[in-house]
Amino acid sequence: MRSASLSRNTKETQITCVLEIEGTGKSDISTGIGFFDHMLDLFAFHSNMNLKMIADGDLDVCDHHTIEDCGITLGSVLKQALGDRKGINRYGNFFMPMDETLAQVTLDISGRPYLVFNAEFTRDTVGMMATEMVEEFFRAVAVASGLTLHINVMYGKNDHHKIEAIFKAFGRALKEACLITSDKIPSSKGVLE
Repeated sequence: MRSASLSRNTKETQITCVLEIEGTGKSDISTGIGFFDHMLDLFAFHSNMNLKMIADGDLDVCDHHTIEDCGITLGSVLKQALGDRKGINRYGNFFMPMDETLAQVTLDISGRPYLVFNAEFTRDTVGMMATEMVEEFFRAVAVASGLTLHINVMYGKNDHHKIEAIFKAFGRALKEACLITSDKIPSSKGVLE
């Protein structure tokens, strides 16, 4: 069973994260940011991974440190849980409709971190989460895990729907990429780092 855990402590945040790739979509999330908790719950459900994310951050300052550090921590445990990546599908792609919104997430568990993020928001916040932190979260995940990650919101009006579609599509695309489909390293180089 592919799983990993990490406790990450800085002067700004204290975070504990546990990820089980072969899970049932179970989640235990508490970051102090309600909408962000909801998005992480949805990620767990749609990826079918079990995720525990408990964070205590300097929310009296703002949500930036907590959300970015959760992204770093999630990316780190994903990289650890994947191990040598032997046999994984490697690539994942999913289109997620959410009412008037359509989002697409395409990713490669490549070992080469890169984020392309094409989404525009009209609100500053959804709940207590700054909309600008959506991109920051996914950048942190991509860099810490070694994902090449492309996120595109093709259209939509409601910022809640856009963000929710992104997190759901990310879960579905990552689920596809993490599937074991062979007994080989899925790279012509013979290694994924």
